[in-house]
Amino acid sequence: MNRFLWFAAFLSAMTSSSTAGEKLPKPLVDGLHAPRSVAVGGDGRIYISEPGKDGEEAGARILAIDKGKTVPFATGLDASGAMVAWTTWLFVAQGDKIWRIDRKGKAEVFVAPGAFSSPVQLQGITVDEQGVLYVTSNTNGHDGAIFRVDPKGKVRLVTSSERAPDLKTPKGVVMDGKSHLLVADIASGKVLRVKIADGSATTVAAGFGEAWNLAWDRHGRLYVSSGEKGKLFVIPRPGEEPIPVETGPITPADICLDPTGKYLLVLDAKAGALMALRAAVPGQEVDDSPMPLATAVAFPDLKWTGWQGMKDDGRPFPLRPLLLTHAGDGSNRVFVGIQQGVIHVFSNDPKAARTKIFLDIQKRVRYDDKENEEGFLGLVFHPNYKKNGEFFVFYTLKEPKRTNVVSRFRVSKDDPDQADPDSEEELLRITRPYWNHDGGTLCFGPDGFLYIALGDGGAADDPHKNGQNLKSLLAKVLRIDVDRKEGGKNYAIPPDNPFVGKKDALPEIWAYGLRNVWRMAFDRKTGKLWASDVGQNLYEEIDIIVAGGNYGWSVREGLHPFGKNGAGLSKDLIDPIWEYHHDVGKSLTGGTVYRGKRLPELDGYYLYGDYVTAKIWALRYDEIKKRVVANRPIRDPNVPILSFGEDEQGEVYFMTTTTSGQGIYRFTRVGNRPPG
Repeated sequence: MNRFLWFAAFLSAMTSSSTAGEKLPKPLVDGLHAPRSVAVGGDGRIYISEPGKDGEEAGARILAIDKGKTVPFATGLDASGAMVAWTTWLFVAQGDKIWRIDRKGKAEVFVAPGAFSSPVQLQGITVDEQGVLYVTSNTNGHDGAIFRVDPKGKVRLVTSSERAPDLKTPKGVVMDGKSHLLVADIASGKVLRVKIADGSATTVAAGFGEAWNLAWDRHGRLYVSSGEKGKLFVIPRPGEEPIPVETGPITPADICLDPTGKYLLVLDAKAGALMALRAAVPGQEVDDSPMPLATAVAFPDLKWTGWQGMKDDGRPFPLRPLLLTHAGDGSNRVFVGIQQGVIHVFSNDPKAARTKIFLDIQKRVRYDDKENEEGFLGLVFHPNYKKNGEFFVFYTLKEPKRTNVVSRFRVSKDDPDQADPDSEEELLRITRPYWNHDGGTLCFGPDGFLYIALGDGGAADDPHKNGQNLKSLLAKVLRIDVDRKEGGKNYAIPPDNPFVGKKDALPEIWAYGLRNVWRMAFDRKTGKLWASDVGQNLYEEIDIIVAGGNYGWSVREGLHPFGKNGAGLSKDLIDPIWEYHHDVGKSLTGGTVYRGKRLPELDGYYLYGDYVTAKIWALRYDEIKKRVVANRPIRDPNVPILSFGEDEQGEVYFMTTTTSGQGIYRFTRVGNRPPG
């Protein structure tokens, strides 16, 4: 990694100058000879394609940037052109062939000229997650085409100007999800979305003069370089107007995201230079500076009654705390639900020594490490718990399989630290076709109604199309009244639920089009319902849930069309307020908006994390501007983020699997300086 220290130092210096409002930074490298393309390899290095001396194609080569200097990486190519990286390979498309270059710089022809069905002049190239290449071509001025190249080098036509008339002179190309492409068209100055399944094209944005090249950042912002105007533009969100990006004397040609994901690499072919510009929307910058916070074990001395850390046969038996909440009764107790089916209770004291078992229903709960999205998944106390002693749980039944229930329990009459296990009253029973995507969050809204998050039923790609099916409870947020019973059910339907009285729609539904919400919570101050929806292919998303809202699954994933029938921007679909690419993390764990008092600098920030990468962020959404204004990382303990929870004072915790019993963390100031 030492070879990248120069790059980190450059970015640090650039951040400082940008903050100080100084002029644009100096080039990363200059002195290049008519460079054609820039790409970041799977090894994190930056590569540039360049023709031979004096711009001649003979002797074309690939350069690598090493400690601020360019060094030859691959030579002997007969043409330079557009590049893309996939795992250990670089692919270069130019003229009528595609080159493939291995990690040592050895180049070979991957697709020969005769592989294409018509004369081609290859212009742009991109790759999907499986290593399938897509290349653009234009000949005779306006004979545009797009080809698909599988990992074995087999070529087929995706579309052409004949099938998609707006595709005149395509150049730059990027993936838009897995089933669509975005293409920059020189002749029309448009960005087109092409459906791979049928080759149809629609206009996404226009007015670029000559649209040359495209690049996504990791949060759904699309950058477009314009040859005719010599400018760089950014489209903040689907449907929004392109905004010019200040590039100074740079004439943007090829563009791509840098290895850190924070900067856009901009190649200036005329000046022979490579620049790095902050990946941001002018006037809509997002603060991504680290929060001066860290994490620490919240209850270091806590022992879990009945849990030994290993099974009778000596195998480890990890503790999986998924739920942390309170009873809202002024007792300042903490209740922690374990995925195997036990609720522990203890005093909210950092020196707490031992838990008590509040409820043990392990014999009713199905949990298997190999199918670990099942189990005891939801817990919430009635807003009037102090008087009625009711609380609600969501869990997977042992029998019948693939069945979740939402049940009401009551505290015992004799002991406030023990529930009555015989008091269970089932409210809802939900059958799923597969073991995963259970959902499971329960929370009461400011209106006193119970909200329930349900996943889409599992597997992948929403095979039963539950996301957009209002006759199914799956892939929904439900809203029910637990204080009344009607229609033979142990609950009632609030009369203002959005689908009450609607044909072919279940009245329990509050919102839909959600894949697998893994944690939702109400903001104590504003009453907004926040939900983090786990993505599938490429994107994780954060939503604010509203009555009747359709959040797009499974025709959209995040801000992008999903599947062969994926949808573009639509007034009928609600886009997330924030997304991040799987280059950042691969399984979103939602938290809540901080409203505690220990760390006032966190007030109003939504805390969330990623289960796979163990990263944690504090995100701020501006209600007036209707956009995210901050997404600040918090120093994490490098453990999987299972779930978040909140105590009676509004302090936020997160949980992780543990074999030591220290599975609950809190937030602290860096250096453990006392709060306040």
